[in-house]
Amino acid sequence: MAKSFSAGSREPSLVRRKIDLDNFKVASVKTARDINRRIVLNLIRKHQPISRAELSRHSRLQRSTVSVITQQLIAERWVKMGASGNLPRGRKPKFLHINGERSGIIGVDVRPEKANLMLADLEMRSLTQDSLLTGSDPEKFVSELAGRVRKLMHVYSRLTFEGIGIALPGRIDPHSNRLIFAPNLPWKSFDLKSELELATGLPVELENAANTCALAEIWSGSHSENVQNLIAVTVSEGIGVGMILNGQLVRGTSGLAGEFGHVTIQEDGPLCSCGNRGCWEISASNGAARRYFAEAESSSTNSHGSHRPTFESILGMAQEGHPHASAALERMARQLGAGVAMTVAGIAPDVVVIIGEVTQAWDRVGPIIDEVIARRLTMGSKTRIIATNPDTQPRLRGTIALVLQKHFGMPHLV
Repeated sequence: MAKSFSAGSREPSLVRRKIDLDNFKVASVKTARDINRRIVLNLIRKHQPISRAELSRHSRLQRSTVSVITQQLIAERWVKMGASGNLPRGRKPKFLHINGERSGIIGVDVRPEKANLMLADLEMRSLTQDSLLTGSDPEKFVSELAGRVRKLMHVYSRLTFEGIGIALPGRIDPHSNRLIFAPNLPWKSFDLKSELELATGLPVELENAANTCALAEIWSGSHSENVQNLIAVTVSEGIGVGMILNGQLVRGTSGLAGEFGHVTIQEDGPLCSCGNRGCWEISASNGAARRYFAEAESSSTNSHGSHRPTFESILGMAQEGHPHASAALERMARQLGAGVAMTVAGIAPDVVVIIGEVTQAWDRVGPIIDEVIARRLTMGSKTRIIATNPDTQPRLRGTIALVLQKHFGMPHLV
């Protein structure tokens, strides 16, 4: 059996996928050329600056094939030539780089109250950022967002705009591209993709926010080198889970794969926005910490109110030693650990990446999560639990990766 390699991997994949004889497409010559092109493009991105000879060694393609591919990439301005190398004899090699100045990609992270907007280049470097209110009217939101996009296209007219990637706090139907499950977003089913494409003239890619964070880790994360199985857990107004299994993003037939946030972990627990009770989300999200704080304050002999400060305020108060804030954060961490243990037991990923404001208190939260996992998984676990630095903006990086993978990811068979 021939070995299967993925672009950018060092080891052959051990996964043997069964061919679905009721739903298959044969690989054409064009598909083979496209795969080779993307392998070369990814190798340049990973190892730049790199010569054609080095590309040939890394890709195991003939030098003549590499030369044809790189010439095409240079002509299309995906790649540019840099300085010449120094060799004792023979022709000096020309080093190749990704042409980061060629294209612009727009990423939008939609959250219940506010949407953050980024324009990035091909190397995922931010060129400018903006924000706008989300609101309860999706048509008004699209109109406002389209205006911001058109302004960016005018200001950065030197760029070729590849598309718009959007992260949403909910799940998208993979067939209709409509938002089908978003308990924390006050939008009903709406064709955001078609409306925004019509208003901007750019292709639009939609994805669940946790899935985009998983993509961000695979494409540019510092902890995902050679990782094939990764879980991204986003902790904010709700809890989302994105899964990369065997190197592929898992969405499921309905697009609802990974909805661990709405699995009950507390029987007869608080009512969740999804209509269920005791969901992981209602027990371990930022909102849960705010509720725990308010409960502690209201039961205190010194206070009879139910004030709920922002989650950022709770983090600050906990840092200063406020007892109710510290207790709320610890309670949240224990529930977060319970849910992470559930995903680790069921999937056994190499890495679980935690994303959200809670990582700012990782010195307090991380050890609690580790202790809960160790207590619940008596068989042991080799999964690494890692906090992502919020300053790296994983949600926005993931939206850029959504569009980037159209050119750098594995192509569909045609």
